[in-house]
Amino acid sequence: MGTSMYVLLVLAGLVIGGGVGFYVRNLQKKEEEMKAEDEKNRVLRDADSKAKEMLFEARNESLKIQEEAKKEERNKRMQLQKVEERLVKKEELLDQKMESSEKLKEDLEAKVTSVKQLKLDVQAIYEQQKGQLEEVAKLSKEDARDLLLKKVEEESKDEIVEYVKKLEAAAKEEADTKAKHIIADAIQKYAAETAVESTATIVALPNDEMKGRIIGREGRNINTFEQITGVDVIVDDTPGSIVISGFDLVRRYIAKVTLERLIEDGRIHPARIEEMVKRVKEEVNVLIKELGDRAAIETGVVGLPNNLIKILGRLKFRISYGQNVLKHSMEVAFLAAHMAAELGADANICRRAGLLHDIGKAVDHEVEGPHALVGAEVLKRYNESPVIVAAVAGHHGDAELTIEAIMVQIADAISASRPGVRVESADMYVKRLEALEKIALTFKGVEKAYAVQAGREVRVLVNHQQVTDHEARQNAKDIAKKIETDLDYPGQIRVTVIRETKFVDYAR
Repeated sequence: MGTSMYVLLVLAGLVIGGGVGFYVRNLQKKEEEMKAEDEKNRVLRDADSKAKEMLFEARNESLKIQEEAKKEERNKRMQLQKVEERLVKKEELLDQKMESSEKLKEDLEAKVTSVKQLKLDVQAIYEQQKGQLEEVAKLSKEDARDLLLKKVEEESKDEIVEYVKKLEAAAKEEADTKAKHIIADAIQKYAAETAVESTATIVALPNDEMKGRIIGREGRNINTFEQITGVDVIVDDTPGSIVISGFDLVRRYIAKVTLERLIEDGRIHPARIEEMVKRVKEEVNVLIKELGDRAAIETGVVGLPNNLIKILGRLKFRISYGQNVLKHSMEVAFLAAHMAAELGADANICRRAGLLHDIGKAVDHEVEGPHALVGAEVLKRYNESPVIVAAVAGHHGDAELTIEAIMVQIADAISASRPGVRVESADMYVKRLEALEKIALTFKGVEKAYAVQAGREVRVLVNHQQVTDHEARQNAKDIAKKIETDLDYPGQIRVTVIRETKFVDYAR
């Protein structure tokens, strides 16, 4: 009995001791787990604190750089304003300002490089933070990247938008300033004089007795001269001179040279006048070729076909809004080339397109349509490059705009907008005179038609073999009626139809 009790007591002690040991071990295990959890939380807090500290330092550094950039931008803007105030000075000062602009560009590029480097540094910090987050939080690479980018995007969105707006505004301001510099530089490099063409030419006489010889017996000399040349000769009381009036520069030039040679020769009679006019017309055709060659040489445009050069030379005898078209074309060539060189475009193409941009005006009385498209068709016929054709066709918006067409369009506007260049009333006057002649030429048997007396008279020469006297009289009435119907004009217009039979023979 005593032994059994002892055994029971021993067994009970063993059971109790085992339970206490198990309980103690559980307490130790929980204590260790709590310590591990505390350690884990401490590491997370340290990592988060360090990441925030690095992000804060990066943000402060970014703000500091932005403030420095703003300060530098304000300083540069003040410099640009000073440069703009001195633009009207000499070309040497303008060159210095361009150097300052290039320096500013280099500074901006340096700032951009600095910002890119800062972006790389921030990216490195982000990569480091991402690694720590993956290691501590046991996140996947993709989850950590999404979390980090989302956090940065939320914090930096407003700053990035504001910074982009500032860069856009600065770029626009710099572009406007540079455009003004380019246009001012082009105008300054080619400052041609402006002159409005007149519709009258004065011919000096050796003495007043020559007026009587020019008029001839019963006015036969002056009448023949006016009929053949298509101009109006005004003989008034002005001593030592007479006036040749007409809107067509070719006719006026032929009349002027013919009259000067008749005066020099001394033989003035209808047959001699007709012979001299024919000779001068042949010389004018040669002169037109020389004028085209000279314009091409002065502008530096090479390789133009001979026929195209002749058409170009005809622009010397064409005025548009009172402006000589050949001089205007040369000016546009120079201006377009200067601007193209500044903008990095092909200066040679723009120069060639500028010289040829109004070539259609030399033939627009023969072909219907806008002169830009007519000129493009002429250039196609003479195998000009598609780039030149497109620039000429588009310089008034009648076709698709290319960079060369834009250069020519701007140069054309600059040339035409300078004070004193164009006179709209003169152009309208010339167009009315041309319309008068075109109406008369539509009738049967009409060989030539000349608008004279400042558009108050139309002289019509008919073929005596095709038109009888009765038909000539009827032509005068029909032409007058058509002018009344088709044209608007002040006052009245006299229609003179001339039917003349001439017999010429030579004594040998």
